[in-house]
Amino acid sequence: MPAPLSDATIQIIKATVPALEAHGLDITRAMYARLFQDPAIRGLFNQSHQGASDKQPRALAGAVLAYARNIDNLPALAGAVELIAQKHVSLDIQPEHYESVATALLGAIGEVLGEAATPEILAAWGEAYWFLAHLLIGREAEIYQAHEAAPGGWKGWRDFVVAERVAESAVITSFLLRPADGGKVMRHRPGEYLGLELTIAGQPPMRRNYSISSAPDDADYRISVRRDGLASCWLHDHAVAGTRLRVAAPAGDFMLRESGRPIVLLSGGVGQTPLLSMLEDLLARRPEAELHWVHGTLDGTTHAFGARLRELAARHPGLRVTTFYEVPRPQDRFGEDFDLAGRPSLAWLLSETPAREADIHLCGPRPFLGYFVPGLQAAGLAADQLHYEFFGPAEALQAA
Repeated sequence: MPAPLSDATIQIIKATVPALEAHGLDITRAMYARLFQDPAIRGLFNQSHQGASDKQPRALAGAVLAYARNIDNLPALAGAVELIAQKHVSLDIQPEHYESVATALLGAIGEVLGEAATPEILAAWGEAYWFLAHLLIGREAEIYQAHEAAPGGWKGWRDFVVAERVAESAVITSFLLRPADGGKVMRHRPGEYLGLELTIAGQPPMRRNYSISSAPDDADYRISVRRDGLASCWLHDHAVAGTRLRVAAPAGDFMLRESGRPIVLLSGGVGQTPLLSMLEDLLARRPEAELHWVHGTLDGTTHAFGARLRELAARHPGLRVTTFYEVPRPQDRFGEDFDLAGRPSLAWLLSETPAREADIHLCGPRPFLGYFVPGLQAAGLAADQLHYEFFGPAEALQAA
């Protein structure tokens, strides 16, 4: 545990909140511009979250502002620390990477705030940054050690081979990954993801996360990838059977929660992938459990795992599957391919599932969760009933 922040630093950081509210996005844009001068550092970040979308700079600006606002109440940030540490471990982030970020962040604060960035302010932010960095480095070391000690586990990168690939829809393909050394794998917790390091011609090595869509076992992992972006398109176009990939051990803080309540698994688009891992694990362990699978997608061309879900529902009376097609095609069969037209709604969820008394696991794009999470909170669901993850930088869902 790093030494506590000084009272003087806490007061200075809190005094910078108005400046961060006004200029936080400019600071994080400038920080990433400095970081990305190093191609190796640039490869650690998904560039689709930069540029015109500004997803990553906006997410970081929000995180920095939250840190400043809670600098005297750091336990409020414990969940964020765990989320970031898990993400870092999946990308094999090491302590030396933190030095590059510190240099870029402090340089960006000075660049954007100019003379207002006094030596005292820069010193306070340096102290605050390294306090948080050491918290993360310590937690990441614990996770790395646990991965290395687990049966079938490993630290850093391990070579895997694509054993099989399956086109699940026009836009989603599954890849079955097995260790190249023929050994066992660490059993993942349903909801976790893998980190992959990909080498693409003309690009620096890039690292990406993909949710595990299979139930835990000690032989292999299945990831199901939507064609969207440079890395995922490369997998679709080039990762055939026999392709070797560098893979980090499973990580993540979005996990199956079981409290004895009914379970609702609610997804949009490719967000069903970690929920499918949860569902298959639950049915293997508790075949009579009351489970509700609710999924929304565009139409039959984008619908993955439909046949698999129908098979599971036929074998498990406690499983109710409801699929929404936003814009069904003429050839999409009502009652067979899909159950309802349009998008899943909060009103439908509250009236047609035991949502008010359930543990709800949600995963999907930001607008999907930006609709459901605040809506379910407003409907009176407790914080410990809602468990969610979305793909992209960790922005505040309340602002979605």
